[in-house]
Amino acid sequence: MGGGLAGLSAGQALTNAGFGVQVFERDSVVGGLSKTIERNGFRFDLGGHRFFTNDAVVDGCVRDLLGDELVNVARSSKIHMRGKFFDYPLKPLNAMFGLGLSTTARIIADYLSESARRTIRKDEINSLEDWVVVNFGRTMFDIYFKEYSEKVWGIGCDRISAAWVAQRIKGLSLGKAIQNAFFKFSGRGLATLTDTFLYPSRGIGRIADRLREEIAVRNDVVTGADVLNINHAGRRITDIRIRHRGTVRRIAGDEFISSIPLTRLVNLLHPVPPLAVREAAAQLTFRDLVVVAVMVDREQVTDQTWIYIPEQHIPFGRIHEPTNWSRAMAPAGKSLLVMEYFSYRGDAVWSMDEQMLADLTIDHLAKLGFLSRDEVIDTMVVRVPKAYPLFEIGYRDRVETLLAFFDAFENLEIAGRSGMFRYYNMDAALRSGMDAAERIVRKTAHAVAIDEQEPILAEIIS
Repeated sequence: MGGGLAGLSAGQALTNAGFGVQVFERDSVVGGLSKTIERNGFRFDLGGHRFFTNDAVVDGCVRDLLGDELVNVARSSKIHMRGKFFDYPLKPLNAMFGLGLSTTARIIADYLSESARRTIRKDEINSLEDWVVVNFGRTMFDIYFKEYSEKVWGIGCDRISAAWVAQRIKGLSLGKAIQNAFFKFSGRGLATLTDTFLYPSRGIGRIADRLREEIAVRNDVVTGADVLNINHAGRRITDIRIRHRGTVRRIAGDEFISSIPLTRLVNLLHPVPPLAVREAAAQLTFRDLVVVAVMVDREQVTDQTWIYIPEQHIPFGRIHEPTNWSRAMAPAGKSLLVMEYFSYRGDAVWSMDEQMLADLTIDHLAKLGFLSRDEVIDTMVVRVPKAYPLFEIGYRDRVETLLAFFDAFENLEIAGRSGMFRYYNMDAALRSGMDAAERIVRKTAHAVAIDEQEPILAEIIS
């Protein structure tokens, strides 16, 4: 259930192991958040997704799938703030000239003061605000992290869990960022500081496309299939009901894997779960995404892979230019900019008319000096529900309640970012699907071994 990277990698692994597999995806195409949209020769991802991993198995899988399609991309990211561009990750000299010596001195003094204080007294760290102040200092938090984080998540930084940010920005601090800037230790082991990555020349969606092709050699990948119910008896899932092309079908199986949103999985169960499980699910939220692509009659608009826009008066939060990742993402002599609006379904941005949203985007791009309206060839708006799990303080306990409940089922595996309510990068999503498949393979091999011993045991007993 679910045809994103986790569901597809599980399906491929099981197909390769000789299992009969059916993958059901609600959307008309596979890939989930990691799909590529095509329009009149222009291609873009839902936010721009790089592939980077320290997992040799996942790395080998992607390289085997895509071969010569993969290109190496040099990362170059900027923060646009106060009418200026700042390097990201931080480069102190750039920050000094951009923010001014007094502000930069305050940033460093805050960080050193916080580091000294932490050696004497270690306060409890609960929120994103707590974590950033400890690792970067209060001034840096106020200037960059606060505004951008609240723009992305739609809630105050004092409500965002520190457990998420510590995992998301593993090991990074102002000290390490400065060390990287001056001594260029390459951020080995710190994904946040990685300065090169792999990318399929025709968009990140090619990973999902290739996984689907591998499964389809022997098994089925069904798109446009909406799961209506997941039926269970005791500790086993018995079957699911899906609607596909207007017809409702019952699908039985021996083993089930879910990478659909964890909260939705709870609501699909029949009979319904206990009240405590339903209450835990009701307290978990997802952040939605609206993507606006603007196609332009120019070969290049920027020289960046990403541009972060923290200031609230500009409605979108991040820009990327796909042709800086691969020239094949647009027709010759053309380019496109892709803007991400972080949203909640039903809010003003989510509900805005597509043409109005496109016009709003173009107006702001023009004010920022990126383009003029007469250069615009076309626009496209894509709404992405449940794009990111929202990691509010207390979310971990609720997630553990749900995962413990589902762990009691003998033939259900949970995988993926939305499925496990975790902020997985692409490599981790792929790995979670592979791991789910491996657990099934091992379980089945164990069951076969027991079955083969039963006649021997019967003979001994008799």
